Formats: sequence, structure tokens, C-alpha cells
Amino acid sequence: MSGGSRRTARSRGRPSPGEADAGESARGPRRPVEGIRNGRSRDHGPIRLRDVSLKTLLGLGFLASLFVFFLVNNYQWVSRREDPVVRSLRRAVTPLPAPRMMDLPLFQGEHQESLYWGTYRPHVYLGIRARTPRSLIAGLMWIGIKDGQYFLRHICQDSDDLSTYGWRDHNGRDYGRQEIVDHGLSFMTSFLKEKRAGSGYGGDWAVRLDLQNIKSKVHDAEDSTAHLFFYVADEEGNSLGVQRQKFESHDSTLLAFGERNDVGGWELHLDSQEKLDTHFSGFRTLHMHNLSELVQGTLAFHARRTGQLQLPDAIEDSSNIIVVQISATVPAKIDIAFVSGTNVEGSSIDERINSLTGTMLSTRLEEKQGEVEDKYVSIFNIKDEVDSESMIVGRAAIGNLLGGIGYFYGQSRIALPKGFTQENGDKFISYWPAALFTAVPSRSFFPRGFLWDEGFHQMIIGRWDAKLSMDIIGHWLDLINIDGWIPREQILGAEALSKVPEEFVLQYPTNGNPPTLFLVLRDLLNGIRTGKLLSQETNEITDFLSRAYIRLNAWFQWFNTTQSGKDVGTFYWHGRDNTTTKELNPKTLTSGLDDYPRASHPNDEERHLDIRCWMLLAADCMHSIAELLKMENASAKEYHQMSKQLSDFEKLNQMHLDDASGAYFDFGYHTEKVRLRWHEVKVLDTVQRELVRETLEEPQLKLVPHLGYVSLFPFMMGIIPSESPILEKQLRLISNRSTLWTDYGVRSLSKTSSLYMKRNTQHDPPYWRGPIWINMNYMILSALYHYSQEAGPYRTMAGTLYQELRSNLIRNIVGNYYETGFLWEQYDQKNKGKGKGARPFTGWTALVLLMMTEAYPSLQR
Repeated sequence: MSGGSRRTARSRGRPSPGEADAGESARGPRRPVEGIRNGRSRDHGPIRLRDVSLKTLLGLGFLASLFVFFLVNNYQWVSRREDPVVRSLRRAVTPLPAPRMMDLPLFQGEHQESLYWGTYRPHVYLGIRARTPRSLIAGLMWIGIKDGQYFLRHICQDSDDLSTYGWRDHNGRDYGRQEIVDHGLSFMTSFLKEKRAGSGYGGDWAVRLDLQNIKSKVHDAEDSTAHLFFYVADEEGNSLGVQRQKFESHDSTLLAFGERNDVGGWELHLDSQEKLDTHFSGFRTLHMHNLSELVQGTLAFHARRTGQLQLPDAIEDSSNIIVVQISATVPAKIDIAFVSGTNVEGSSIDERINSLTGTMLSTRLEEKQGEVEDKYVSIFNIKDEVDSESMIVGRAAIGNLLGGIGYFYGQSRIALPKGFTQENGDKFISYWPAALFTAVPSRSFFPRGFLWDEGFHQMIIGRWDAKLSMDIIGHWLDLINIDGWIPREQILGAEALSKVPEEFVLQYPTNGNPPTLFLVLRDLLNGIRTGKLLSQETNEITDFLSRAYIRLNAWFQWFNTTQSGKDVGTFYWHGRDNTTTKELNPKTLTSGLDDYPRASHPNDEERHLDIRCWMLLAADCMHSIAELLKMENASAKEYHQMSKQLSDFEKLNQMHLDDASGAYFDFGYHTEKVRLRWHEVKVLDTVQRELVRETLEEPQLKLVPHLGYVSLFPFMMGIIPSESPILEKQLRLISNRSTLWTDYGVRSLSKTSSLYMKRNTQHDPPYWRGPIWINMNYMILSALYHYSQEAGPYRTMAGTLYQELRSNLIRNIVGNYYETGFLWEQYDQKNKGKGKGARPFTGWTALVLLMMTEAYPSLQR
């Protein structure tokens, strides 16, 4: 993951040429396929008739017959040649013909309605929507002051330079409490959802804004006025009404109202004991991703005309967006209540509004907060040695992970082969329209679904709420196409697209991503095996896995066929660029480890250690699911056989072990004598300098001698026998300060590597070439815990390293949180473990909570 202009798999940036060209003929682009063109099309004019003799006509007819014969045969030849392209494109956007996961009875009825409304817009500081393609949405903006200038806050972005923001507590369903500190202004945003008699579908909800001026002693009266903007917008385009009134009493005030098919009539009310100044604007547009610009432009226009920083109290015809400006002297407490089903007689509107505002809301928020704290202690059973400060960070980690769950709807864009375009000029075809309910890695940098991140997210969420986790996994599995492929980055809908540069949007159906969902499926299976679950939970998980099996099988087979190597039982991440002259080491974005060093010269002889281990995890899980479901078909036996084959320790060592060091490595055509050098290149009339790759010796087929996270995958997956001397060598490599060990966590790449902290291109600083990543450290910690519990000569050594690494990781992550206000994407091994990259990053960095509670997956087979 990365921020700024760094082009990594996180920006899911433009693929390397090798990725973009996957599937293209080595002889160049194929001809255009149906509905798709390559180059210009020719417009033929009308056929003109003229008088001709019979002899001439017969002669022309014979020639025409030959021409038609030639055309028909040529067309058939071209069609035969093009069929694979047409077929692959059509298959890429065809859903797997299997029962949908989200149609399972356990996801219907009360479960479905209970999750209808939520804080499902993670890319904004506070955003509410329903789990429906075109929803009524709501959100918050405010005016922040920095260096004497006014800025409109709305979308989470690092450039806002907030001191901190994030959900300190959230239960993933109906309650959350978020802290935001914007220089001198501090406020809590609380969310509560309830279903009462008279409510429409999905119930009612409330937002409390509790504002404090944390620098009141040094701010003058003008600075203590906060300008908030709460909006409600209908994505279907239904017209909304606004109440033209001033907030002059302490009674609830109607702000806006409307009607929809899903929730019936609805009303939005404001309640506060403070003196408030309110103004409004109404807009007509379906482009919700431009809301910030709409409000900012309106404020600026009105300010130039009147000198007042306020909305003009005007609405456009048939407005489907209402924005209400609320100005208050800080400190202030403001309640906003949404009630549905208001068009039904006897819906008890006033009673429901009272329950969602004032003292009754205070009581309910306190009760919900207590429930969250009790559940946190009950589920995670934090160890005694973890102090109270660390426990607060653990709660914030899972709180912002749950509060960052989003609902997205749209169509992924699937790249066409290089040289092809649609008739309208598009270089993509669209996936089928689909919904995705998912956690996100970072609300500011990556507020959308990432496939390999999601497995790590669900290891945490699954422990908090297994049914919620299965709902999320079910949404992902419903995205599988007929070939068994899932797009690795989900950019669905205009709001999600607005956060991603256009050149980074396209997805490539030849490219995979680590199948980390099997990590949480393994946890579900272990829950059943150990008998720790209630019978209802066991039944629900069994039903879920039974429905999921056909989809998981398709997903597995896609990996097994598209990512396989030349030799049986070998795999490599396809899509690396073997023609690049700009990369020091061609990236492997599909692995999730981006610029981690692989063979210097990619080809089909490669053997990648990490994907081999992921395939073992997947095969083992599939076999376990088949056993649980008492399946005795051929595929169940094949999974058992493949699991045995990939866990064959001797075979693993033959293919990947360096006997001298005890380290495991990738295999491929490689040389260490590769460098980037500055070259002068003439572009038009100017001479520019750029870094160009130079190879100083011929590569050889051999192990790729770069020690780092990939080298530890057999250890992380528990493949190494506990009595093997190789285990001791692995432990010594991990604990060696000259290679991987630091006081803040395990480095991603050894200091001894020739590519340690080296730039990969002129514009790509090192990413997985040294910094500390928490998902991999969690897996290392899990393995250390596993071997510390297993009988064997290295049990004590593993236990000692486990305790030290766990302590280092927790201390550093917690310390950074209190120093900076955030959890981070990665931690700087060279600068005292300082957080770096994206923030807040409560994706897999939230795994620190599982470290605190010592909750690890079982590695036993």
C-alpha cells in the first residue's frame, strides 16, 4: 500500500506491460473482435447499379462468387483465430452459474434488515447509507481553519492534516463513536440505529455531534464558532423537501423530508439545547461524488455577493440533495435524527424522535458504549500484561476497522488486450453490476475493497461477529466469474471511482492475488472442530461452507490452472514484465508484495515460494470443508492428495531450500548484477535524463538469494517439522539483527540483500524492501507461538523469540498511536519504528489486537 504518487499494487496502478499484454499473441495484436475495434473502421458507401451486358454481368458474377468464397473462408479463418479472444472476454464478465451466497436464508429476513443502514461510506469523515444500489445517503462537512485559511472538510484525505480521526468504538451494526480533532476543533460523532414500532424498513438512526474547543483559552470569539454542514441526498433522484424555518426554540426542528420505496416516508430532524444559526441549499444532481465541490462553490459564490460565509437559503427545482448549515458556538451538542415510515398512520413520529435525541439518546449511547466495552473484554480476553493504554488502542483498531466497513455497488472495469478498444473508444468491458460489502484498508488512501487484505480483516471481524464476517465473505465470493476469477481491487460506483486515478482503474483477468480468505475459513473450521461454538453457529457456518464450496472450488481451480509452473506442484505469480527497461527488479504486484525481489529475468521457469504455500493453505481448507460436509467425490480426494503433495517437506527442500543458510528462496533466471543508470533520452526537442536498467551478466537458473518475508512462508505456514534442524536455522535468521530482526518488528527484506531499501524505478521508492509490515509480522508471530507449543528441541528458543517480538510490535504500534494519533500502513525499520505510508491504516495493522489477546490460527494439520 502506498500513498501519494507511489505506484504500487495499492494504487493498483497501471500494470506493467507484461501484465497488460497477458494473453496477447507474440506476433502482435490480434484483429478486432465483435463489438471491439483495433484501429480505424471503414465506412462503405451505398452500392450503385448501372447498365451492363449479360456477358459482363456473368463474368462479374463469377468473380464475385470467387470473392464471396474467399471472404467466407477468410471470415471463418479470422473467426477461428479470434474465437479465443472473444470467448475469454465474454467469460471474464460472466458470473459463475451457481447459487448466490447472499441468497442463503441466514442472510435474509431480520439479518438483512438489521444491516440495512450503517456508516457504510468509509471515504468520508462521517457518511451513512443503506445497503441498496441507489440509497438515500447522509453525511457531514465542516469548515476547518489552518494557517488562517478556511478549508471544507468532507472526504478523508491526508492533506487535511487532522491531528487524529477514527472510530474509537464500533460494533459493526448499530453503534459507533468517532473522535475527530481538526486543529483547534475537537468533536465526537456518535451513531445509533434502532428499530421501533412504526419505523420503516431498516429502522431509524441518529447522529450526535459533541463539539469542544480544545484551545479555547487562546482562540477569540470568532474562532469558537463552528460551521457544520449536514446533508441528505437521494441517489435515485427523488425530490426532497426542506423546512424553511429558523432554529429558534429547543424543540426538534424538521430539516428535510421525502419518500422512497424502501423506507416509505422519512424525516430528518435537528435537536439541540444550544443557540444555533441554520441555513440551507438544495441541489439537483446525480453526481454524489461532487458534493464537496457543490457546497464549496455555493459558499464561495454567496460570500463574494454578501460577505457572509453561509448557504443562500435557496433550492433548485426538484432538488434531490439538501444541505443544512449549522453554525454553533463551541462547546455545543447537536442531535440529528432520521425517522422512516412517516407516511403510515400511527407511526409514532414524535415518540421516535424523542428517543433519538436529548437525554434519551444520551442514555442509549451510554448503554451501547457499555455493551461494546463488555463484549470487547469478553471476546478478546486481553492478557494481564497488556496495559490499559494498549487496550484502548486495541479497541480503536477494531472500532475503526468495523466503522470502515463500506457498501459499494457498480461494475468493475476489465481491461481489453493491448491494442483493442471498444467502438466507443473504451479500453475495457464492464463486469456485471454487483454489490460488495467489505472492510477497507484505509479510509483516506484505500477506501475500497482489496482482495488479499480482506482475509486479514476478517480474521479480526470473524472473532467479533462471525455472521457479519460471513456476510462480507459471501459478498466477495459472489463476485467470482465463470472461470473462478475475482477482480483483486473493487472500484465500484462513482464515489469509489472518484478516489482512483483513471489509469489505475482497470482490472486484468489473468492476474491473481493471495487467497487470504482461506485464513478466516480455516478459523471457522477450527471453531467447529474444537466444539467452542453454539449449535446454531455451527449450523450457520456449515450451511455457509456448503453453499460456498462450489465457488471456492472454482477459485482454487483458477489458481491451479492459471498460476501453475512448468513442473507438477510448482506455481508462480503470472504477469511479471519480462521486457521492462525501467525496473531494477520487475514487480510482482499480483503477489501483494509488489517490489519484493524475485528472479531478475521473469519467465515460465520461475517457482514462487509464497504462492506454493498459499496453495497449500487453500488445498488443506478445501479438504477440511469436504470432510466437514462428508463429501466423498473425486475433488475431495484430489484436495487431500494435493495437500499431502504441497506439504511434502523433502520436496519443498529440494525445490526451495538453500542448505548452507537454512533459508528458503524463490527459483528462476537470476543475476545479482543488475543496476539502474542515468541515460539521456531525447524527447521532442529536449534532452531528458531517466533511469534505465542494465544487466551486466547473463542470468542463470538458480535460487534467488533475497532473504525476507517470502523466505519465511514455509515457517509461517507451519510446514517445517518441529524437530527439524532447519527450524533452528530459521529462528536464527529471524533473530539476527544483521538480517531481519529489529526492536520494532521483523523487516520485510534482509539488510544483507543487494536490493535492501533500493528504489525500483526513478519514481518508485522501496516498499517491501525493508519496512515492517504488520500482516506478515502477525503470521511470523503465529508461527513462533505454534512452535513454542510444539514438543521439540527448539521449543524454548521459539518461545523466547515469540515473547520478545510480540512485546516489540505492541509497544511500537501503541507508542506510534499515542504519538501521532494513528495506526500506520508500515513502520520504518531505519527510523526507530516510526509509522509511515498511509494513515489511518486500520486494515491489517489492526491485527495488533490479536497479538494482544494472543489469538492465532491453528497451524496443525
